Amino acid sequence: MNLMTRRAEGSVAALSGTGLSGAQAIHANLQTAPLVELALQRGEGRLSADGALVVTTGTHTGRSATDKFIVDEPETTDGIWWGSVNQKLSQAGFAALADEVRNYLHGQVLFTQDLYAGAAPEHRIRVRLVTTNAWHALFARNMFIRPPDEVENFTPDYIILHAPGLSVEPSALGLRSPTAIALSFSQKLIVISGTQYAGEVKKAIFTVMNWLLPAKGVLPMHCSANIGPDGDTALFFGLSGTGKTTLSSDPERWLIGDDEHAWSQTGVFNFEGGCYAKVINLRQDAEPEIWAAAHRFGTVLENVVLDSHGHVDLDDDSLTPNTRACYPLHFIANAEPSGVGGVPRNVVMLTADAFGVMPPLSRLTPEQAMYHFLSGYTARVAGTEKGLGKEPVATFSACFGAPFMPRPPEVYGRLLMNYLSKQETNVWLVNTGWTGGPYGVGTRISIAHTRALLRAALTGALGKASFREEPYFGLRIPLHVAGVPDDILDPSRAWPDPQAYTAQARHLVRLFEENFAKFAGSAAELGMQEKAVHA
Repeated sequence: MNLMTRRAEGSVAALSGTGLSGAQAIHANLQTAPLVELALQRGEGRLSADGALVVTTGTHTGRSATDKFIVDEPETTDGIWWGSVNQKLSQAGFAALADEVRNYLHGQVLFTQDLYAGAAPEHRIRVRLVTTNAWHALFARNMFIRPPDEVENFTPDYIILHAPGLSVEPSALGLRSPTAIALSFSQKLIVISGTQYAGEVKKAIFTVMNWLLPAKGVLPMHCSANIGPDGDTALFFGLSGTGKTTLSSDPERWLIGDDEHAWSQTGVFNFEGGCYAKVINLRQDAEPEIWAAAHRFGTVLENVVLDSHGHVDLDDDSLTPNTRACYPLHFIANAEPSGVGGVPRNVVMLTADAFGVMPPLSRLTPEQAMYHFLSGYTARVAGTEKGLGKEPVATFSACFGAPFMPRPPEVYGRLLMNYLSKQETNVWLVNTGWTGGPYGVGTRISIAHTRALLRAALTGALGKASFREEPYFGLRIPLHVAGVPDDILDPSRAWPDPQAYTAQARHLVRLFEENFAKFAGSAAELGMQEKAVHA
C-alpha cells in the first residue's frame, strides 16, 4: 500500500473526534522514515552528519509558562489550584480559540499520530495529535508510547490540536499574547497555537495525567526512574539543571524513563515512550548513552547548531542554552522496555544548590521528605539568566514540577506521604551544586563524587553507616562514603570560612521558611509532626 493510498483511507478516521471535517491532505500515523523525509522535503529541518533531524523553534525556545491556561468549567473548577501557575480561561474564550485553530487547520496539510500516555494499561490514556508539521509528529511519536500494532478504530481519550504557525488575536479571546496553550479537562481537548517549541505538547499531556491520576489514588511525579541489578527501583526528583536525566541514565542500572512517572500500589510506571534530554555541553565520556542517542537517525534535535560539515556542536548555545534531543526510549541500550518498575526502594530528591549550603548527600525522615517535596528547591546561578544579580537566586517549585500540577500541591503531598508510610522506602537529598562556598567562590560537586554517593545509597552500602545531624536543616550526613573525601560530605568543613558558611546557611533557612509559610496550615494534616527545618 503506497503512502497516498494509506493517507486517503485513513483521512476520515484520522480526524475522528477532533471537530475537523477535512484538510488539504492528511498523513496519518506515519512512521519515522517517511516523517523525516517529508520534514526535509518541506524545509522543516536538516539532517546532521549522523542522521538526526535538526530543527529550530524560532522565538520560543522553551515553554511559554505565562501563556498556559486551564478552562474554568463547572465540573472541574473546584479541584484546580488556580493562580499564576494555573490561569483561568473562560469557556467562551476557549470555544473561540478552538474554532480559530480548527479553521486554520482545515486548510493545511496535516499530520496525525495516535499514541498512548502511560505504560500501565489500567492507567493509560489514548492521545490523538493533529499538527501541521512532520517534525512535530515525529516528536510526539518519539515521546509517547507507540501502540504495538496498527490500531484499528482508535478512539482517543484526549485530542491535541496543534497549530504552531498560527498567531491569534489575544484580546478577543482573553489571552495575554498571540501564543496559547489551553486545556479543557471536561472536553478532553488541548489547543496549542503560536509556538514551535515541541515541549508544550509533552507537558500538556503530563498536566492531564497529573489531573487524572490522583482521583485514582495514584501519585503522578515529575521524576526519572531506573532499576538496579537486583530489581530495586529508584526515583529521581529534580528541577531543570539538577541532573535528573544524567543521573538516572546509569549504565549499571536499567532506565525506566527520564521525566514523568506515576507511583501506584503495585509500583512505578512511565508516562512516556521517549526521552527529551537537555544536551547543551553534553560530553560523550560523562553521558555516553545520551550522547549516542543524540547522534543517530530518528532523533529530533531542537535548536542544536550544525557546523559547516553538518556535525552537531553541542557547546554552541547561540540559539538557546535549552538545546534538546528527543528520541525513543529504545535508543538507550539499557532501557527497560516495559516502562514499569516495582515499588521504589529509594527516592532521591536532587537540588543544584548554588548557595553551597546543602550537603552532597543526606538521609531524610518522612517528615523531611514531605517538606522538601513541597518546597521543590534548587538555585539558579547568577549570570545565566537576564536580570539576575551577583547572588544565586533560590527557586521553589512545589512537588518539583509546579507548572504541570493542576491540583493543589497538598493533594500530591498526601499521596506521597501515604506511600512512604506504607512502604519501606529510603529518601535521600542530593546536592549536585556547589561546595566550599557559593557559586563564584566554591566549586561544583564533581559528577564522579555524586555517582559514588548515589551508588552507596542505592546499593544499601549506607544502611549501616554512621550519620551526624547538621544544625540548620536537621539533615543527617554520612560520616564516611567510599570514594568521597570526608570533608566534602560536610559543607561546614568544606568552607574555608566557618562564619561565612553559618551566615549563608541561616540565609537559606530563612528563604525556605518564607516559601513554606503557604503550607503551614496543611503541615499537621500531612503528618509533619516534626519540625523539618531548624532555624
